[in-house]
Amino acid sequence: MQLERIKLHNFRNYETQSFDFGDGVNLICGRNAQGKTNLLEAVCAVSTMRLFRTGQKKDGLRFGCDDAEIEAAFRAQGRDFTMTLRLHRSKTMEILRNGVRVKRQSDAAGLLRTVLFSPDDLYLVREGAAARRRFLDTALCQLRPRYAAALEEYNRLLEHKTRILRDSEEKPALLDLLDDFTRRMCSFGALLVQRRAKFVRALAQEARRIHADIAGGGENLSVRYLTVSGIQDPFAPLETLAEGLYAHAMAHRGAELAARSCLSGPHKDDLLLEIDGQRAASFGSQGQVRTCALALKLAERELFFADCGEYPILLLDDVLSELDARRQDYVLGRIGGGQVLITCCEPALAEKIGSGTVFYLENGKRIENFS
Repeated sequence: MQLERIKLHNFRNYETQSFDFGDGVNLICGRNAQGKTNLLEAVCAVSTMRLFRTGQKKDGLRFGCDDAEIEAAFRAQGRDFTMTLRLHRSKTMEILRNGVRVKRQSDAAGLLRTVLFSPDDLYLVREGAAARRRFLDTALCQLRPRYAAALEEYNRLLEHKTRILRDSEEKPALLDLLDDFTRRMCSFGALLVQRRAKFVRALAQEARRIHADIAGGGENLSVRYLTVSGIQDPFAPLETLAEGLYAHAMAHRGAELAARSCLSGPHKDDLLLEIDGQRAASFGSQGQVRTCALALKLAERELFFADCGEYPILLLDDVLSELDARRQDYVLGRIGGGQVLITCCEPALAEKIGSGTVFYLENGKRIENFS
């Protein structure tokens, strides 16, 4: 998998700028707030169809602009592709694949596959459940287009059901629709549960191996998928899972009405991360938490490779500066075999990485060098 070129127009702090990437390590250097993360965000958007720092795509517009464009050329599975994302202030994003507009984001997600590792991910272990669900969903939407479509529809139904619960006191007639929305959510939610369970099973094995390698074999990492208590076997047939989700939701119907919120469903799922049987979030040291997060991200990369025989593009957003020397060396020792984009503030890092393509940025523009 190879990202060959990306062109940005009115995206974040870029007016018009293009980048031609090398097939190995690409180092993106610049001081803070010069556009390094913005460039990685554009690359990631071509893969996931979303901006990883915001839920609002209009936030990607350059100040004072109403439209922006990200255009990428890449090679995947032996074929050449182009992908264009057009962001607008007043309407939804347009997506063109090889010049042809696609109707749904899920139809384009995952054609180019990326794994992003940012400083925020070092806190993935101690963040709330939403951060770990986002980690799962970002990976699975790239790996399985059907999952992306199901998640898109589930979130749409969740939004409608939440609105019904919120407005039911003022508009009691809305409650006539409540159980139907619950039933439809459970149908799509069953696929989410099954896919998440299968992914976490594979992730747990790979992360355990990588974690032991980083930690020197003295600690054991376990990763377990947590879904609604009504699901005894998350690998069961979809019909069985849907019925289990529906039974759990109906048992909590009264509580949902009282809270005016949707309390039951896979939108509440989580990952349980334990080191030697103790919850990493509660009992792990800072070093243990970082090692755990690092193992999860590198395991994600290996699962992508196992799925299609190509490494995803690894995006390291200033994460090396947050790691100690031993963990830095471990990461740099495992990034061979695929394309990597690394942002940093120190040009000296290029010497540690070795050969590769180097870009220098200043205020959204490429420059020859900086000191």
